[in-house]
Amino acid sequence: MPGPADAIPPPARPLPGTGRTAVVTGASSGIGAATAARLAAEGFDVVLGARRLDRLTELADGIGARALPLDVTDPVSVDAFVAELPRVHVLVNNAGGAFDANPVAEADLDSWARTYEVNVLGTVRLTKALLPALRASGAGDVLFVGSTAGLVSYEGGASYTAAKHGVHTLAETLRLELVGEPVRVIEIAPGMVRTEEFTLNRVRDRERAEAVYRGVREPLVAEDVADCIAWTLTRPHHVNVDLLVVRPRAQAAQHKVAREPE
Repeated sequence: MPGPADAIPPPARPLPGTGRTAVVTGASSGIGAATAARLAAEGFDVVLGARRLDRLTELADGIGARALPLDVTDPVSVDAFVAELPRVHVLVNNAGGAFDANPVAEADLDSWARTYEVNVLGTVRLTKALLPALRASGAGDVLFVGSTAGLVSYEGGASYTAAKHGVHTLAETLRLELVGEPVRVIEIAPGMVRTEEFTLNRVRDRERAEAVYRGVREPLVAEDVADCIAWTLTRPHHVNVDLLVVRPRAQAAQHKVAREPE
């Protein structure tokens, strides 16, 4: 017969992120918003950063997180953001984007400058500012949301592929420079991800944006990438996932996508 001890449930195991503070940039939509929600569910104390504070605050209220205004392209904004953080264990560098689909011969240099400023310089700016806190945590994580565009180039994508190649190189270099220190450096490189804004911001035409995904059975969604991010951040801290490439099954390469007839 079962005794009294058998009726006592085992103690609840703490969530993987319990006690750790995670900063997520570009968190007002898409992969950033999905990542913030997932990390909050994993027990992290999540701090959201983005320019659109109204959207950010709504998300933060819904998931029990903290929202702070952040423009990674503005040094004053970055300094103010960092000053509000007494401790940080995880930095998810997600802020970025593509802003044109022009061939090199028709390059819009203002768009190139904006793409570099957001994806590369902004990422460096915030990473540099938070590295002291990540080191001091004793178990820090710097995660870069890159792209398969940072590994393989394609026509019409030069400004974005060049910037994401920069992010990939940044992650590789930082990992070399921090070896032996208690900070992991992780890169997630998604392929085709269907979100509400990424492609629309790039081509600025809803019909053209929809055509990118037309006929593709189950492209990735933001939650798929957030799942990968959460998995890498919740591994034992001696396990470093250097680079995780994730694509939908329908995409074998940048140029090889299975499309079903409509």
